[in-house]
Amino acid sequence: MGKITLAQAAAWCGGRVEEKYKDIAFFGANIDSREIQPGQLFIALVGERDGHDYIPMAKEKGAAAVLCSKQYGDYPAIIVDDPRLALGDIARAERRRIGMQVVGVTGSVGKSTTKEMIAEVLASTYRVEKTPVNHNNDLGMPMAILAMPSDTQVAVLEMGMNHFREIAYLASIAQPNVAVIINIGTMHIEHLGSKEGILRAKMEILEGMRENGTVILNGDDPLLWSQRGLTHMKLSYFGEENPLCTVRCEDLREEDQYMTFRVSAGDNSFPLEMNLEGRHYVSDALAAVSVGLAMGVEPAKIQERLSQFRNMAGRQEIFEKNGYTIIKDCYNAGPESMAAALEVLGKKEGRHVAVLGDMLELGACTQAEHYRVGRIAAEKADILLAYGPNGKRVLSGAMTGGMLDTKAMAFEDREKLVAALKRMAKPGDVLLFKGSRGMRMELILEGFLQDQT
Repeated sequence: MGKITLAQAAAWCGGRVEEKYKDIAFFGANIDSREIQPGQLFIALVGERDGHDYIPMAKEKGAAAVLCSKQYGDYPAIIVDDPRLALGDIARAERRRIGMQVVGVTGSVGKSTTKEMIAEVLASTYRVEKTPVNHNNDLGMPMAILAMPSDTQVAVLEMGMNHFREIAYLASIAQPNVAVIINIGTMHIEHLGSKEGILRAKMEILEGMRENGTVILNGDDPLLWSQRGLTHMKLSYFGEENPLCTVRCEDLREEDQYMTFRVSAGDNSFPLEMNLEGRHYVSDALAAVSVGLAMGVEPAKIQERLSQFRNMAGRQEIFEKNGYTIIKDCYNAGPESMAAALEVLGKKEGRHVAVLGDMLELGACTQAEHYRVGRIAAEKADILLAYGPNGKRVLSGAMTGGMLDTKAMAFEDREKLVAALKRMAKPGDVLLFKGSRGMRMELILEGFLQDQT
């Protein structure tokens, strides 16, 4: 694993370091003094709390040095005007120094799953690193790059955003060779105004791309299909419904907890069997196939790796517990992913119980989208328990859709919801838990399962 000296890092970010500390080296970086690992660079951010106050704790835990905006005692440090931007500068230079190829992944729904699938496919042929969970912003992604070994051949980097120019900044650091945009939904529409605004924000990934880069887009998404005039880069589309896509899904069959389909991509045609449930995973898999083929991975290796793929914790985990079938999909939620999860629930055998939390950052669309989810829930669920300030709006949609008020309830108190769920649920039921990350739906699941034998 390669290390970076303070002299190198200071040169990359325009910082200053005392002469006696220039040869001190670090590997990796962390903004949390509680999680700092020996040998890492501690980033002292100034926000609601002053990161400089946590330098002593970072030192105790073995931090090699500090990236900060003011001197704090006699300790190895790089002094800069803005540690946040300096972290990005250091990561940008380290990406160039390592020289790996970069696959940048963004989209409204399914970014993390697609990133994991792409990394799985590419790992059959390359030494691959990827962004860990929740490391898709202006702090997490640079930290992920700084943790990558010097022999990394491909980095698969997830890029998230909720404002304009955030993807552009991440792309300037990552400098992708391959850019993947999986869809344009309504997540974060509160800050971006419209789906067209979200499209513009996602397309910022192209601004940082290397020359002769490859852009891979979802051809079933009308807004992304409208971008096919990108003549200055290699452009490939994947899709299930659009027959003009480069990589297509054919003969899709869905069985309990797995699906099969045939991939058609020019001269390549091969079957895939995946241990995932839900049609919405098809586009994620096609994106991974597209990246694999574009980067020279043999179809047989793509087949093998995707057949072995298992989703990450918290993302549509399906398991049996205490006589119940649990669908734990608590990582995040938007209108599109909520509809997909309810579709999976509706196909299960047994009585269907939907425990749905609020969807956040929908702005002016909040009322309409929660109402729409309620209408869908009325078709897919036998019992609906809605949680959060918008729960009554979900109920309104459900009752308009024909669900009886005795089968649909709204709560803003987590403990009261858990108590109601324990009263209403019966062994043999199928229970879906889903909501935006801020709703902490996993706590409702934990409360429900607590004290059960």
